[in-house]
Amino acid sequence: MSRITHNIRSAAWVVFLKELVDATRDRRTLARILIPAVLMGPLMLLALSGLLASFEERADRREIVVAGIEHAPTLRNYLERQTYTIKEAPADYEAKLRDNKLLDPVLVVPKDFERELLEGEQPTLELVSDAANQRASAGVGTMQRLMTGFGRERASLQLALRGVPSALLQPVDVQERDLASPQARASRLTGIVPMFIMMAVLYGAMTAALDSTAGERERGSLEPLMMNPVKPIATVVGKWGAVALLGMAVALLADLSFVPAQWLIQSDSLQAMFSFGAREVVAFLLLQLPLAAGVGALLMALAIRSKTFKEAQASSALVMTVVGMAPMVTMFNPGGEAAWYLWLPGLAQNTLMMEVLKGETPTLWRLAQPALVGLALTAVCLWDVARSMRSAVAR
Repeated sequence: MSRITHNIRSAAWVVFLKELVDATRDRRTLARILIPAVLMGPLMLLALSGLLASFEERADRREIVVAGIEHAPTLRNYLERQTYTIKEAPADYEAKLRDNKLLDPVLVVPKDFERELLEGEQPTLELVSDAANQRASAGVGTMQRLMTGFGRERASLQLALRGVPSALLQPVDVQERDLASPQARASRLTGIVPMFIMMAVLYGAMTAALDSTAGERERGSLEPLMMNPVKPIATVVGKWGAVALLGMAVALLADLSFVPAQWLIQSDSLQAMFSFGAREVVAFLLLQLPLAAGVGALLMALAIRSKTFKEAQASSALVMTVVGMAPMVTMFNPGGEAAWYLWLPGLAQNTLMMEVLKGETPTLWRLAQPALVGLALTAVCLWDVARSMRSAVAR
């Protein structure tokens, strides 16, 4: 028994080395996989940080755009005391908001504003923005807070003139306390990182899985390989080992690419909150092991049953889509994390990687659930691949 096991291990090792050599020989294909996997995530992170930096720069300038400010000297006084610079709105501000040429909401002051304010009436201010103009929409909250502050100040002055305490305007003092750590707050913006790591695993495993099964069948090299006096399971395990290793290698490069990327983040607040070091790299890599093993075996099982390489590509594209889109389930579940999240490949890895980004440490049971799924998926799919290879040789 031990001799048979030794022979299987030796044969699997030989096939494993052979598949690695074949996979690394096509350098053009490797470059097409590695370049997007390594660069796409960091580039998206840098683009996000650039957008946040532009928001922060605009907030630091403390500028607001107003149409008709000459009708409201009281409002001008309040805004200037809040250290804001008032810019006159262009005459065609509506068209510029629609065309994304004006990146700030516009406060429109009516002609009778000051008179109505002095007579104790309730003047109407119009805040104009465009929901399709994201940067202009982002400034609406700031403008609303300013107008709320102005209204509270005017009400306090009127109450004071009548000898009424201004505290009546706010009988309850509400103080906010955010329990989230800086890393948890940053994870709301850096939630794209786990997705790119998972896609790197999938792309790395897919190329090797298809080439070692459907590719060899089209080239006519699979049947001679199976004619060797080696158990099919040894050949399958060797091929699967190379597939999983290549997936993990691409994942490692994608992991490491985020380390220098964080040093180039332009947003000061995001740079202060986002931390991606050795702990995150190692944790992300370990969390990808069940995904690389299970999905790699699944891709091989689908490819070996395909009649052509193109058919295998179509089948693998479906798997890539389902696994890659699985994390989006969290966006449509307002009830929070469900227990079955950790039993679904892709969604489980995304959930656990988000915990790592938040600075938390997943429990052993939470780590064990996706590991068990990956182990079961690997065993079933490898058995199916070995059976399919035996059937192909028999025919």
